[in-house]
Amino acid sequence: MTTREQLHEISRNLWWSWHPEALTLFQRLNRDAFQASGNNPNIALKLARADVLTDPQVQAEVDSVYRSFKEYMESPGENQDAPKTAYFCMEYGLHESLPLYSGGLGILAGDHVKAASDVGLRFTAVGLFLRDGYFRQYFDPKGLQHDDYPAIDSTEQPVELVVDEDGAPITVTVHTGHQPIHLRAWKVCVGKTALYLLDTDFAANPYEIRFLTRRLYQGNRYTRIQQEIILGIGGLRFLRAIGESFDVHHMNEGHCAFLTLEMVREHLAAGLSRQEAEEATRASCVFTTHTPVIAGHDRFEPNLFTSTLAGFRDEIGFSEYDMLSYGRVHPEDGSEEFTMTVLGLKLSRSANGVSELHGKVARHQWNHLFADLAPAEVPITHITNGIHLPTWAAPASRSFLDVHLGSWTADRENQATWDRIDQVSDRAIWEYRNRLRSSLISFVNAHIRTQTMSQDAMLNRDALTIGFARRFATYKRAPLLFSDIERITQLFQHADRPIQVIYAGKAHPQDEGGKAFIQKIYELSHWSAFNGRLIFLENYNMEIGRKLISGCDVWLNNPRRPMEASGTSGQKVAVHGGLNLSIPDGWWPEGYNGTNGWSIGDNASHEYEDPSVQDPRDAELLYDLLENAVIPLFYSRGEKGRPDEWIAMIRSAMKGLTYKFSAHRMLLEYIEKIYSV
Repeated sequence: MTTREQLHEISRNLWWSWHPEALTLFQRLNRDAFQASGNNPNIALKLARADVLTDPQVQAEVDSVYRSFKEYMESPGENQDAPKTAYFCMEYGLHESLPLYSGGLGILAGDHVKAASDVGLRFTAVGLFLRDGYFRQYFDPKGLQHDDYPAIDSTEQPVELVVDEDGAPITVTVHTGHQPIHLRAWKVCVGKTALYLLDTDFAANPYEIRFLTRRLYQGNRYTRIQQEIILGIGGLRFLRAIGESFDVHHMNEGHCAFLTLEMVREHLAAGLSRQEAEEATRASCVFTTHTPVIAGHDRFEPNLFTSTLAGFRDEIGFSEYDMLSYGRVHPEDGSEEFTMTVLGLKLSRSANGVSELHGKVARHQWNHLFADLAPAEVPITHITNGIHLPTWAAPASRSFLDVHLGSWTADRENQATWDRIDQVSDRAIWEYRNRLRSSLISFVNAHIRTQTMSQDAMLNRDALTIGFARRFATYKRAPLLFSDIERITQLFQHADRPIQVIYAGKAHPQDEGGKAFIQKIYELSHWSAFNGRLIFLENYNMEIGRKLISGCDVWLNNPRRPMEASGTSGQKVAVHGGLNLSIPDGWWPEGYNGTNGWSIGDNASHEYEDPSVQDPRDAELLYDLLENAVIPLFYSRGEKGRPDEWIAMIRSAMKGLTYKFSAHRMLLEYIEKIYSV
């Protein structure tokens, strides 16, 4: 096999997205093309320089990476006996060069798919081929966010159209109303797992139908319900069309819950009674909810639901009342909307939230659906989210762990592996931390030169660096740090203990509040008090996310509790020696132990009804921590010029958080508690 053939085989599998040695090789093929394409190996290979491909050293490195790839793909799965699982989600964050995601739900789904491959689970995922991807963010001179949608070119991506033995695309049909929608799918190999992306954008469909799978979360309710019919009903039909059947069907959020109705229809067609069909459906369906706010759950007005599902209702043979009852808490209430989470809860054998706190919130939130039960008895458990460590760990982190922890990937489940951090010298830890911070600052300096948003960077490679990067939903309160301008100005301008803050994130195109938050930070970044040390990085994506979570000393998270179901960005900093400064929401109450970061208040202090009361109190707590704990600790140096107490906190965070909040742990927990039950 030639070097190009080896590279081609690797490039067609997203395995490379969590193996930096492979990405480094593709970058060497054509650095400019690689970077200009969003780090796309397929384009780098297409435009590879001939002298690189014939370089004996490169060929030897390709041989080595190819052997690693084949060994991974051919290794027996340790969980092959676990139930065969199909996973449905609206979005997937796999890599910045294939932007099929909008926020944390997609990032989690991408990590879930990769971890399923790593643990050897028989696992197949289904989503939409979002050709317009994650929008590109740019700004006008006033700092107002604008967006455009560069289309994904399937010829430049590791996707393959699914065809039959004669080479014809395999298609299935669903209906919205009585309008047929024809679906085909593209296969993405993610290690040992397969992801099928459903697509309406081809000649068999009229224009308005072709656009349905191009763009995520468009705001139009009719488009939304059509997309969810495609994902749930169409996704299950496509799996049947390619001859696949599964023991477990995992619905990751309510967007895909229509698959339960399709399963009921299948069982009815096989001769089961309605009750038997519902029981058989529940037996193989599990449901994960991510939404801690009741208004955030997908709902459809009754007339929209019944008209859009009219064709499917003809197929299943149910009345409008019967259909609506599956998504209503009170079926007899003719005005109640159809709620996708209610559908998922009613037709699943298991339901879970995504953190311990969120599980509690969800049980109270849906107690009215189980009115005869006390809140604690509502059948919604929790499995706390985790991150796919090989995807998010910087190359320097992998080297650090390899040197100091030995075979950490093989022994990651053993706490003794992470306790070896205690044997690493303070000097090695602090040099590691400084190296990552310096790398981030170099990245920021280069990135801002490409931005439409004019900014100057005067970042200090030795200064305390605070990061905030996530979707700019208003409940996440990005500008909370600037609630008291006089107080925060003093922190920025302190002669001996300066701070610098780096922001990144996108607001939904229709979220004017989120856009206003970004604009406020942009305006503040040009104030003389902050100029050069308050940065907003444009066009947030997975690459920027990796740089920030690896380079920042402190990761700031200040949502309104309890509106963050889990959050995962803060879980990514511990392996890099970063520390969390967070509201006790989502995953953090499970992670914080008093020695591994800071909690902005305690659990009991964050039960507010009125944001006008909660926001200033949280800001006060945040300032107190920065002034009296975080900043003094960072700049308090021991005899050898290192922040000894800060380094002790790094040790505690690395030991206690890295594996506990990993996707590897999360997948094994899903297998044990959800899939195998």
